[in-house]
Amino acid sequence: MFSDSASNNNNLINQDYSAKLKNQEISLNDLIDDSDLPFEQDVQSDPYNLRNWLQYIEHKTTKNQNTAVILLFERAVKALPGSFKLWKRFLEIRKSDVTTLEYVSNQEEYNRVNGLFERAILLLHKMPRIWLNYLDFLMMQPKVTITRRVFDRALRALAVTQHDRIWKIYIDFAHKIGGVTEEKVLTRYISIFPEKSDILIKAFKKHKKYSSAAKKIIDCLNDPSFDKIYNTSRYKYWLKLAKFITDYPQDMADLNVEAILRQGIGRYKDLSANLWISLAGFYIANQNFEKARDIYEDAIEQIVTVRDFTLVFDSYSMFEENLLTGTMENAANNSGNNQDISLIDLRIARFEILINRRPFLVSDVVLRQNPNLVEEWIKRVDLYKNKSDIPSAIETYENAIKNISPRKAIGELSDLWINYAEHYESTNDQAGYRSVFERATQVNFKTVAELAKIWCTYAEMEIRNNCFDEAESVLVQAITPPGPHSLKNNVNYHDEHTPPQKRVFKSLSIWQMYIDLEESSDNTSKTRAAYDRIIELRIATPQIIVNYTNFLKEHCYFEEVFRVYEKGISLFGYPVAFELWNLYLAFFVERYKGTKIERARDLFEQALTGCPGNLSKPIFIMFGQFEEDFGQIKNALLIYQRACKSVTKDKLQMYQLYISKTSSLLGDNMTRKIYEEAVSDLVDEQDTLLLLIDFARMELKLGEIDRARALYGYASQFADPRVNSSFWDMWHSFEVECGNEDTFKEMLRIKRTIQTRFNTDISFLSAQLISQKKQKEQENVNNSGIAGSAVTFTKGALENSLEKVTIDADSSATNLDNNPDEISGLDFDI
Repeated sequence: MFSDSASNNNNLINQDYSAKLKNQEISLNDLIDDSDLPFEQDVQSDPYNLRNWLQYIEHKTTKNQNTAVILLFERAVKALPGSFKLWKRFLEIRKSDVTTLEYVSNQEEYNRVNGLFERAILLLHKMPRIWLNYLDFLMMQPKVTITRRVFDRALRALAVTQHDRIWKIYIDFAHKIGGVTEEKVLTRYISIFPEKSDILIKAFKKHKKYSSAAKKIIDCLNDPSFDKIYNTSRYKYWLKLAKFITDYPQDMADLNVEAILRQGIGRYKDLSANLWISLAGFYIANQNFEKARDIYEDAIEQIVTVRDFTLVFDSYSMFEENLLTGTMENAANNSGNNQDISLIDLRIARFEILINRRPFLVSDVVLRQNPNLVEEWIKRVDLYKNKSDIPSAIETYENAIKNISPRKAIGELSDLWINYAEHYESTNDQAGYRSVFERATQVNFKTVAELAKIWCTYAEMEIRNNCFDEAESVLVQAITPPGPHSLKNNVNYHDEHTPPQKRVFKSLSIWQMYIDLEESSDNTSKTRAAYDRIIELRIATPQIIVNYTNFLKEHCYFEEVFRVYEKGISLFGYPVAFELWNLYLAFFVERYKGTKIERARDLFEQALTGCPGNLSKPIFIMFGQFEEDFGQIKNALLIYQRACKSVTKDKLQMYQLYISKTSSLLGDNMTRKIYEEAVSDLVDEQDTLLLLIDFARMELKLGEIDRARALYGYASQFADPRVNSSFWDMWHSFEVECGNEDTFKEMLRIKRTIQTRFNTDISFLSAQLISQKKQKEQENVNNSGIAGSAVTFTKGALENSLEKVTIDADSSATNLDNNPDEISGLDFDI
């Protein structure tokens, strides 16, 4: 296990130490006093008991008898040679005695402690703490070889799981020693722990062995298990290698630098700027400027990101600037001969050309990254146009058309074609832009909208050049469906699997432009045919229907107007048909007034058939107004009655209109039944409250005091005094004017009862907040309401079942039995 030289040395140390002990054992009895006898008896009677020895040692330690303690430890470790505690304490005491002494004048003492450690290791070679203490002690001594060998012995003796404890101080030892020893130790270390290769690289750098450091980095990069072992990215190691090459180019003679760095460039194309710069910097450092320029040119032709391009271009421009500056300085020192002046002119020209190329180089980078960027191609064309380089601009258009995949284009490819055609238009080359558009109409664009844009722009360009017949021909060609006539209407405009050339004839934008062109030429027949064709293709919008009807009205085709409205209504259905019906009915009534009453009634009935309840109110009102103006009053009231049952939105306003019309036409007495129906029909409690207030006003207007009071009592169940204070003020005023003491007290009692109920209704508390927000909205509705109600009430939410309130006729101040119009069905209980 140990080397022969180490064993012989240890034997000599042990023999010397044994001789000393023999000399000291002569006076051993002198070291034992009476207080030691009990401990001495214990260890002699039971020498294998560790506690007895430890107690004895502790006793001797307190007496500061160092020699006696050492001799006692010797006896103890002879009796118990495998005791870790004894050896550890023994070694610590001996180590502490020696470390305070200078090594030069006390080498023998240090050697004796070394021998003691060797004796302990022979018995306890599996104990890492003994090794660590021994190594710490050896590192205090100028014995490099012995210390290194002990480190090696420790690594061989200990288990692999405990090696990290040894390596920790072994690395520190190697750093202190330096030189070849450090490199060899670190090489062994990273063979076990390759993820710590940075330590060896730093050591090579410290020893100025830059080539060895670079080779080590290359070895790490070539490691197939790099990603599993190293806790970093390969790219960082490539950057580290590039930095070594740039900083120390003279030491890389034995490396194929260009091949190495180009390998990294090929692997990291989107992060290659620093590698390119390092490669160029390597040749610059070696005064090979032409090669460095070639590297820069390769870089700006291959880089695929703008960020990398910026870094490389800045480095390239700085390189050219430095060359220019250096050349000018040399020329100044050499008094400016002709050769230097020519070289300066060359440097200046190169630098200016490089700066002027920058926008084009940036464009190259962007297009290399994605050649389908339409906007970037247009920008590139503008760069050439700004330099008046028209041939290059046209060549760029053609390159763009060649490289852009229509289905992958980012942006609208049609803009590029239009821009191309406008270039020829600017030079009055009609044949040129027509040729461009003809080619563009054959492109398989991503969407039909882009192809439609091409056709429309084509026609607009012909119109701008006063070629109206050609413009009409272009639009006719666009709206003419390809293929057999039987398949014309079966094409799905939104089917992405069908080429856009087969779907473009259904593009509404082209049809609208065609219609505008025909209208401007006052060609009525073609315009009508175009509108009819749009409806036939089922691509019309409500606005198209309205435009068509307006066109027919202008040319006095009134029956055609009705036909178009009916086509539009059948084409769209509700809710779009609602707006068309409004226009249709309004125009019909305005046109014929009362001359075709039955036809108008039939149209109104058709409009109401299938009309949703939330949309039917305007049609009912228009229908009722028509009957009032040109029909019968009875029919109008029946229509309003139907509306009150049919509408689902603004039902209160509809009832108020019905009541207002009935009151103005038949009198207030005829509205009682309507009020009663409305109270039972309305769902919203606040709407019911508003209607009951109007009802009470009407009864008060007719002088029916008791009926009005009963209505106020019934309505009170919907009115919280905190929210609907206006209602209670109204009832208060009514009782003051028309009531007596008993009725006033009854009103107060009802108010307290209602207030108590609302205070205990938890669901109403949250409803109060909502009611306050809607108060202003309700005010606007009431102020502009058909019935003209002047009182505003907020909304109250009651979730509990409402109590029925009954009017007792016998307890009323006035007997209602004599009243033939006594209110029935409005009973309430308190």
